[in-house]
Amino acid sequence: MRAFISLVRFLFWTCSLIPVQMALLALNSSAARRLPVAYHRGVCRIIGFHLVIKGEQCRAAPVLFVSNHSSYLDIAVLGSVIEASFVAKSEVASWPFFGLLAKLQRTVFVDRRVSQTAGGRDAMTARLETGDRLVLFPEGTSNDGNRVLPFKSAYFGLAEKSVGGKSLTVQPVSVAYTRLDHMPMGRRYRPEFAWYGDMELPAHLWNVFGTGPTGVEVRFHEPVTIERFRSRKEMSAYCHDTVAAGVAKSLAGEPWRGVRKKKTRFRRLRQAAAAVGR
Repeated sequence: MRAFISLVRFLFWTCSLIPVQMALLALNSSAARRLPVAYHRGVCRIIGFHLVIKGEQCRAAPVLFVSNHSSYLDIAVLGSVIEASFVAKSEVASWPFFGLLAKLQRTVFVDRRVSQTAGGRDAMTARLETGDRLVLFPEGTSNDGNRVLPFKSAYFGLAEKSVGGKSLTVQPVSVAYTRLDHMPMGRRYRPEFAWYGDMELPAHLWNVFGTGPTGVEVRFHEPVTIERFRSRKEMSAYCHDTVAAGVAKSLAGEPWRGVRKKKTRFRRLRQAAAAVGR
């Protein structure tokens, strides 16, 4: 029942805003950049995500945010706090429904094949030169949410170019799914929110809609520029290590604030199991 109600709310919310965003894009309105933030905040509320934001988001423009990636859910999480467009693999543009949503958010589609890397960098550079802010997932794929894969350094070549006469600002961001029903999630349940391998999207989304309140922690780390490093590979490694350390810190279970304490489903199940054992 929870999944069904959440799905209905999601479809109503999404279908209500699609024509509005289409109109804003047709009018070339600046509101077309702001509406996706409100949309993603609504999606997070529908799913039951409770976000904790740590660190200071860089408000400069242009800026490239680089983040770890475990699921399409990262789009809603980051999109709810960052006014920016995403960088996605070219295949996403042809996906039913979600491809349309990506286009409405002015996503930059790139071919991740090595031979096409230069073209992808050029497309991202062109967008940054207009003053846009972009979110990039340098792992190149998603994972189980318990780790951060190595960052691909190719797209950090963007940082070697000047944008608007100055070095591009790059800000590492860590995203971690930490709590389920206000209890520590643990390694066992975190892959329930990750989408990777050969998982089917509809079934995965249905499970997410049926899950209880979920805690998500987003950490903004210190922004950097290429002058701090000897090469783009060194910059890529630094951003990876920074993001990975942030994820590890979030998963370690720092004190959770701003969430009302109450008996949860898992706690009740544990109490019942203990009673049976006695």
